[in-house]
Amino acid sequence: AIWRVLALSWSTTSQFQRGPAVLRLVRRPAADWRRDDRKSSFSTGCYSMKVNEKIRALTRHAPKRDAQFAYIKAQKLAFQERGDPVISVDSKKKELIGDFRADGKLWCKQPVQVNEYKFASMAECVAAPYGIYDVGANKGYVWVGTSADTPAFAVRAIKEWWMVAGRHLYPSAKNLLVLADGGGSNGCRCRAWKYRLQIELCDAFALKVTVAHFPTGCSKYNPVERRLFSHISMNWAGRPLSSLEIMLALIRGTSTQSGLTVDAFLLEGTFCGRETIPEAEMARLSIEGLATCPEWNYKIYPHAMREDATE
Repeated sequence: AIWRVLALSWSTTSQFQRGPAVLRLVRRPAADWRRDDRKSSFSTGCYSMKVNEKIRALTRHAPKRDAQFAYIKAQKLAFQERGDPVISVDSKKKELIGDFRADGKLWCKQPVQVNEYKFASMAECVAAPYGIYDVGANKGYVWVGTSADTPAFAVRAIKEWWMVAGRHLYPSAKNLLVLADGGGSNGCRCRAWKYRLQIELCDAFALKVTVAHFPTGCSKYNPVERRLFSHISMNWAGRPLSSLEIMLALIRGTSTQSGLTVDAFLLEGTFCGRETIPEAEMARLSIEGLATCPEWNYKIYPHAMREDATE
């Protein structure tokens, strides 16, 4: 018990109080603490100022995680070989629109003057970007809404993508692979997400949609995160998002040496959250869980296809 008390008292002391104690442990003179020679003093005893290291992975889904990544890789290759579209989707962090401080630095002679405080009540609106990355074409699309980030908003963005670009780039495609995170507005447990995919995408365009979710804690491996969102964030670093027009222009101006280009659109409308789907409606969905990790992988068929198969 005494060692626990000592460990607790050690961990709760300030850095200034802890420094001389460490110096005494490594048998350095106390005067070293007063001189600006901390690095050399601490390095003698392998002590230095360090940040936390994030290396512990979630192990709850570890056995299934490898199988899921192997399945996603195989599905991507199979769809691309057939010439069918593969898209990666996710919602980006919401942004306050107004003269607010933006993270990052900007090349300029004088710093941009912005508001002292950053409150949602002072913003013109709150922008909710939803990104769609076409894996095969290396093309990004972002729909920016000013309402809530809901499953209805996510599926509407995918529907708009299919109408604007998808059906023109893949005119003969009858299958679509959607890579999404395991949570959020396009989560694997979200009933409204599956219901909206059935009604607004599968039935409306006679598309067979295969959805593969990344495991919990693996959203950083979603292609839309590192191939689209990261470049958008770097492009508008240090630039205040004073209006929706400026935000859309900065998204459209994002490009990379590998050939990435991005289109941005404003998605108007109100999307209410907490959409409840009754059990009767869920039972009518033409959805099939796949053999590999069915909680993360499923296929949604158009109702017309299933009706023709039963006749």
